[in-house]
Amino acid sequence: MRIMHLAGGGDTGGAKTHIITLLKELSKEHEVMLVSFRSGPFARAAEDEGIKTVVISKPVVSASLFTLFRAVRGFSPDVLHCHGAKANMMGTIMKFFCKVPVVTTVHSDYRLDYMHSRIKQLTFGTINAIALRFIDYYTAVASRTADMLISRGFDPERIFIIYNCIDFSKPRATVDKKEYLREKGLQYEDGDVVLAVAARLNPVKDLGTLLRALKIASGKNPRIKLIIAGEGDDKKKLKELAKTLRIEDRVCFAGWVPDIDTFFAASDITVISSLSETFPYSITEGVREGCAAISSDVGGMPDLIEHNRGGFIFKPGDVDALAEYIYVMCTDDALRERFAKHLYEKASREFSIGRMKDTQIEIYETLLRRDRMRRGKKRYGAIVCGAYGRGNAGDDAILKAIVGTLRSLDPDMPIYVMSRNPEETRLVNRVNSFYIFHIATFFRKLRRSRLFINGGGSLIQDVTSTRSLYYYLFTLFMAKLFSCRVLMYGCGIGPVMKTSNRALAASVLNRSVDIITLRDDLSQNELESLGVKRPKIFLAADSAMNLKSADPGETNTYLASEGIPKDGRYICFALRDWKHFDRSAELARAADYAYEKYGLVPLFLPAEFPKDIAPSERVAGKMKAPFYILRKPRSVELTIAVLRRMELVCAMRLHALVFSASSEIPVIAVSYDVKVSGFMKYIGSDLFLPFETLCAEKLCEMIDRAKSGDFSEQVRKSAGMLKEREKINEQAARELLNLPQSKKETV
Repeated sequence: MRIMHLAGGGDTGGAKTHIITLLKELSKEHEVMLVSFRSGPFARAAEDEGIKTVVISKPVVSASLFTLFRAVRGFSPDVLHCHGAKANMMGTIMKFFCKVPVVTTVHSDYRLDYMHSRIKQLTFGTINAIALRFIDYYTAVASRTADMLISRGFDPERIFIIYNCIDFSKPRATVDKKEYLREKGLQYEDGDVVLAVAARLNPVKDLGTLLRALKIASGKNPRIKLIIAGEGDDKKKLKELAKTLRIEDRVCFAGWVPDIDTFFAASDITVISSLSETFPYSITEGVREGCAAISSDVGGMPDLIEHNRGGFIFKPGDVDALAEYIYVMCTDDALRERFAKHLYEKASREFSIGRMKDTQIEIYETLLRRDRMRRGKKRYGAIVCGAYGRGNAGDDAILKAIVGTLRSLDPDMPIYVMSRNPEETRLVNRVNSFYIFHIATFFRKLRRSRLFINGGGSLIQDVTSTRSLYYYLFTLFMAKLFSCRVLMYGCGIGPVMKTSNRALAASVLNRSVDIITLRDDLSQNELESLGVKRPKIFLAADSAMNLKSADPGETNTYLASEGIPKDGRYICFALRDWKHFDRSAELARAADYAYEKYGLVPLFLPAEFPKDIAPSERVAGKMKAPFYILRKPRSVELTIAVLRRMELVCAMRLHALVFSASSEIPVIAVSYDVKVSGFMKYIGSDLFLPFETLCAEKLCEMIDRAKSGDFSEQVRKSAGMLKEREKINEQAARELLNLPQSKKETV
């Protein structure tokens, strides 16, 4: 592969390290050229590492463009890769002449790059913001940078994620700590704990917050010291602040430090207090030298640092929290060493330089493949339609499962989701989305797509409303009219009550749908009674059955943020408002019973925010037992992880039952709808009772039965059965996309 990188040439800090480190690794296997638009330290550093470097430094932009054009034509790259404002501008212009896919690495929030200079913001910042809109693909340094781009309207399917990585195979630096720090100007004494910062001294690094936190923490422990490596416009202001706070004897401004490894080897804790970052090298460089870490909650820091396990993470600007974390970590040597060890193990495993190189090569191969497909195929994509974008955890889970399946089948296929909240859908699922009732956009996407998916849930029913039934039937009809293959994916069907609606539904499903996969046998019975026979029909399972849960560290952090002990024993209630929710007293009595007899603390899990909080509060308000209510929205993966911590789940919400059953957790259902009782029957359980006849006595009896252990084997078998049947959904999608079936064919 032939790869040309363009850089402004004034790159410093993390961007400089990223570019040179990456190109050095890539050049071992591929033809690589670096074009720098400025001579100086950056270009010389690249040349010193053996990277083929061309400097184009012309006083006039047109002359630089002409020289660059000749260099591109001469090198004939497969990919043009840009870094920074000037490179983005030049690369954008080149793509119109050289027909080469252009990708840029977004190293930071481009709106904050020039916040220290209003003039540069208006000039370079504006040029960069415009140029970014014309670039073909983006590599975002950390997942949050990708989220930032998506939230600003960039195409999610043209964004890739890469992390700043370093060489962990290097031996640690050796240093006489006391001698080194005193030489740099820090008033160090044996036993002091040293915080280290390596950063440009500008407003976005928010070092003022760090100095104020140091004032508080060192007031309780005077052995805490701080050394800052770096230069910048804020240096004088920060020195004055340290003097005003009367901590100048505990702070050292070391200036530019060429040997960063020795700098961190002489320190104990690496700190970031920035308002915005992507994935700063100063953290991983410090970790490599044995430092623990404290960071503001920016960029990819949560991807590296597990709060309260590998370090501490605080909200940007929160002086008190930072002060507390500094004090705790500097006072407890064993804690600091444990954090540092855990962080080193994770960083060396997941953020090594080899992994960064492999990721970047994979990105190049993917974007080249997608670029060829975009130029060659007229109809290539899938539309997913369902009840998405309403804040319902069940619907969100269905969508996540469908998108995950489609990407596993064909990672390059464009996916378009019809949603009531396209912005949120794009951000959460990193997929293209448009408003569900924007008909013109719907028709445009149909012309470009091969597959239309009616995605999960009970969409074909008229209990909620006849209007919604008509709309979903309309989408199925139009999809077939536009020659799409049509799949109803892991669906619930019915009930369809009105005679005219039943006739219409049967007609559309028979004429417009190719395959229907169902999530329960009641839906199969409903299709038979409607007279739907023409599509292929398979009994599968809810598409969310095989979703993965969040990892334990993330789950513990979430529970801690809600004030919930991670090792407690809980019974979960997942409730919803229904007919004014007049059974709250009965549920409260059952919750008290579970606590008094089994020691299970009631935990209320709202599946739909904020709707489900109110019924949870009504039940909790009538209880004697202690309780918790999850009040913060969370991802589907976190919801599953929380449910896995439960000993028993009592739910009205279908997907609380689905997630729990898939995790082999005993479940009791309060059925407000046929889909709930239908699911319980499908898994072979009779632990459900209708909402209308709900009473505490029956519910307590079911709690006893669920806790007896008699259902353990049944729960395990049901989970295995559902997971196997869910694979039928994927096999149906394979068939309609004309992809080879897996070895174990079912469809």
